[in-house]
Amino acid sequence: MKIVILGGSGSGKSTQGQRLCRHFDIPLISTGEILREALTNFSSLGREVQPYVEKGELVPDETMIEFIRTRLNNNDIKSGWVLEGYPRTAFQAEELDFLLEDLQQNLDWAIYLQVPEAVMVTRSLGRSLPDDQPEIVQRRIELFYDRTMNILEYYDRRRRLLTIDGDQSPDTVEQNILTLLLKI
Repeated sequence: MKIVILGGSGSGKSTQGQRLCRHFDIPLISTGEILREALTNFSSLGREVQPYVEKGELVPDETMIEFIRTRLNNNDIKSGWVLEGYPRTAFQAEELDFLLEDLQQNLDWAIYLQVPEAVMVTRSLGRSLPDDQPEIVQRRIELFYDRTMNILEYYDRRRRLLTIDGDQSPDTVEQNILTLLLKI
C-alpha cells in the first residue's frame, strides 16, 4: 500500500500515518521528521532548509523531491509506505507522480484529513515541537489554504482521493480510513 496523507498543520497526519504504518507494517516517510533531523544534525541540507522552516515557509520543490527520491530508494519500502508532509502543492503532486513512475511505483491513495481551521490551530499549539509557535502555525495554515487545497482537485481527478473527517478521536479517524481502504 502506497499512501499520501494530506491535511493542514495539526490535522492528525502524523498520528494517522503512524497508525496506518503499524496496521500495514510499512514505513512512515515524514518530511517533517526528515527536516527536523537535518536541522538537528546541522547538515548542509539542514542549513539550506533552516530559513524556510523557521518562517513556516515551504521548502523549495527541488530540495523536497530529492529528499523523497533518496528515501524511496531505500530497501524498506518494497511492500509500501505512507508519505506524510509531502506533497503540499499540485506541482509537487505531479512531480511525485513523475518520480514514482521513474521508480516504477504507483500511488494507491491520497487521504485528506479534513479539519476546521480552529482545530488545526489548537492542536498545533498544543504540541511541543520547536516550530509550533503561533505565528509559524498561522503561516503554515495560510499556506495550506493558499497552495495545498488545489492538490485535492489533482488527486480527485485521478480518482485517488479519499476525504476523511479528521475532527474526531484518533481511533475513529483510523477506523474510518481503514474501512474505506479495505472496502475499495
